Amino acid sequence: MPGGGRIIAAEEAEAFAREWIAAWNSGDLDRILAHYHDDFEMRSPLIAERGFSPDGCLQGKDAIRPYWAAGLAATPPILFELIGVHAGVGAIAICYLSVGRGKIVVERIELDANGRGTRAEALYRDEA
Repeated sequence: MPGGGRIIAAEEAEAFAREWIAAWNSGDLDRILAHYHDDFEMRSPLIAERGFSPDGCLQGKDAIRPYWAAGLAATPPILFELIGVHAGVGAIAICYLSVGRGKIVVERIELDANGRGTRAEALYRDEA
């Protein structure tokens, strides 16, 4: 069961979100992937839009690495600005602005008992 059925503390969610944003802004793919299990699942409409999987789902770091590497190589460079984070049972939701791309994103990440992602989903809307 993701998170072992535990309620994620607000402080844990905030610390995860801040480090996660910093990892993305650093452009260091290994630092980003360190937040996840080797076999984690990622869902995003951009996965399908960019031709990585027609159903928008990738399984495992080996499959996700090229997708995220392409994102990191894009112009303008990735820059995320944390808006907020929400904690739940076995999951957190990070809300952030993708600066320069005009998107507000909610990234929902299911965490195991050790605070590593097992499943993630990105949800997008155009900046208002």
